[in-house]
Amino acid sequence: MRLDKFLVECGIGSRSEVKKMISSALITIDGAICKDNNKSVDEKNSVVEYNGRRVIYKEFRYYKLYKIDGYITATEDKKEKTVMDLLPDWVNKKDLFPVGRLDKDTEGLLMFTNDGKLAHEVTSPKKHVDKIYRVVLRDEIGEGEISQLETGVDIGGYTTQPAKVEVVHSKEILLNIKEGKFHQVKKMLKAVGNEVLYLKRETFGKLTLDDMVPCEVREIERDDII
Repeated sequence: MRLDKFLVECGIGSRSEVKKMISSALITIDGAICKDNNKSVDEKNSVVEYNGRRVIYKEFRYYKLYKIDGYITATEDKKEKTVMDLLPDWVNKKDLFPVGRLDKDTEGLLMFTNDGKLAHEVTSPKKHVDKIYRVVLRDEIGEGEISQLETGVDIGGYTTQPAKVEVVHSKEILLNIKEGKFHQVKKMLKAVGNEVLYLKRETFGKLTLDDMVPCEVREIERDDII
């Protein structure tokens, strides 16, 4: 792979930006300064450094974000702020996209990748990936409503798969679902006569928020996900 293409793929900068870095003698290959854009790089074995920092090539990249409300789950939008705006400069955004979706007013765990195969796998209804939401409710929830949620409810022409409900207190639950229908959690609670006042996704597959703080981003590995 050409050096300039290698650096772009690693997220160091745009094609024009990395060419300036190379011409400014900021790039070394195996300890030697390289000012040749077309220099061939072995992405697995060459030691490429930018300003003394090792640049590591990864074909696929994975990140998790603690999303805050006010941002839509999209890569771009002409009117709304998107979750891409929450990603810091150090994240390699090239070809990156959010996996699944969180509503604009929903907080919590959101994953990003450029691995389309993995994204399809974890969002496929056949995969049954667990997603746990912390839900604050308008009204107290009773045993009857819990039983309905755990059996499956009609959310408008579709009956949800059995969920798991853990009561935190009378107006707060942890809801574990395996699907990802549009506005599903809100529709499920509406179906049992309640209303969601606050919603946060805390787990997605094997991923958790851990001790993350709002807007924090962490790079993760594929094995961390499923």
